[in-house]
This record gives sequence, C-alpha cells and structure tokens, in this order.
Amino acid sequence: MTSPFDLTGKTAIVTGANTGLGQAVSVALARAGAAIVAVGRSAMDETERLCCDVGAKFHGVQADLSTLEPIERIVAEAMGVGERVDILVNNAGIIRRADAIDFSEKDWDDVMNVNLKSTFFLTQAVARRMLADGGGGKVINIASLLSFQGGIRIPSYTASKSGLAGLTRLLACEWAAKGINVNAIAPGYFVTNNTEALRNDPKRSSDILGRIPAGRWGDPGDLGGAAVFLASPAADYIHGVVLPVDGGWLAR
Repeated sequence: MTSPFDLTGKTAIVTGANTGLGQAVSVALARAGAAIVAVGRSAMDETERLCCDVGAKFHGVQADLSTLEPIERIVAEAMGVGERVDILVNNAGIIRRADAIDFSEKDWDDVMNVNLKSTFFLTQAVARRMLADGGGGKVINIASLLSFQGGIRIPSYTASKSGLAGLTRLLACEWAAKGINVNAIAPGYFVTNNTEALRNDPKRSSDILGRIPAGRWGDPGDLGGAAVFLASPAADYIHGVVLPVDGGWLAR
C-alpha cells in the first residue's frame, strides 16, 4: 500500500533553498520522493549534494527574489524538470532590525518585497499552471511566530509575516475547491542565519530559551516532517492552516 506521505513523481519548488530551513525542507521533500527545484541567491552545492544523496532529481535556479524579474524563469525551469509543478514552498525571506522609531523606508521595502510581494506573485504564477491543467497542487508558505505575535525591532518582518498568514487564508479560500491546498508553517526560534544576532546576544538567547518548553533552539531538520505532511496526500483536506513548529513556544 502506498504511503499517504509518498511524494514520488512530484516536483517541488523550494525558495531560499541554499541554506537553513529551505535546505532542510528540500532534503525532507527529496527523501519523500519529490524532485527538487531549489531557488536561491547563492550557490546550492550542499543542498544539491544532500538531495542527490537520497536519490532525488535536483535542479538549481540562481535567482534574487527582491524583484519580480526571475519569477517566470523560475517557473519555466521548474516545468522543464517534471511534467508540472506540484508543490511550492515559499521559504525565501529576509529580516532587518532597528527600533520602529528609526526604521528606514529602504529596510521596510526590502523586506516586504522578498517576504510578501515576490511570494504572492510566484504563487500566482505557479497556481496559474496548476489551475490550467486541473491537477491541483500544494502551496506551503513559511510564516513565523511573528505571524501571531508582535516582536520587537523588526517592524517590516512582523508586518510581512502577519500579512503572509492572512494571504495563506485568502488563497486557501479562493483555491480550495479547485484542488490547491494553501497552508503555512510558522517556525519558532531555529538555528539559522536570521537568528544569528539573537543567539549571539547572551541575554536575548537566555530569555528565548527560557520560554521554549522543549528547552532548545530548533534544528532546521525539525521542520521537514511538517513540510512533507502538508505537501502530501495526507493533507488533502487541510486548507488555510498556519501550523506552528516552535518547541511549544506559543503554548507557554
């Protein structure tokens, strides 16, 4: 009997796949059988090696999602890897830190362009193909605990991730009856480039660890199971969910 988590024959686009959470999600989907189209601003040699080591087909696309320019190229290259794009994981994101009173327009725009604008228009481009052939598909947005909470000194990041949670629900409402599942994962505090400043601050790091019931920072690999689940037939009746993977942070 085929596992409901089997992704054999599926093609997945994963953005921000060169490192951290995007790399971990790519490897998890690859282990489940999916072909991986990895999108990143820098070389993805390590991600390619890890995916190929588990027998997955891999194609890297070097692209900067600070503008909409690469979107059609990403989709075109992905369509050349498999018969269609079945899964889209919108993981690419950036962060800027400053007190709200001092926050610059550039830092606002830079974050919103990558985290929200490009995410929406890449999703739109992929969904057009999914709708055109009637085959449905899975969209997984990587949200944040800041989709639920305010945080401090990251106004554009909080706004973008709160917006992404709302966008996830809107797209789910529009596309659920058309066979496209749109859901999100909200990672907690993980060991990634985005949290390096926090981990290097002894007080902030101690405060954060003190609130996490699991008692540790998340490892990127901890996100893989949730991504495979939401990308798989096991999640066919799940729409518009923002699933925290946070070591119990929101339960505290």
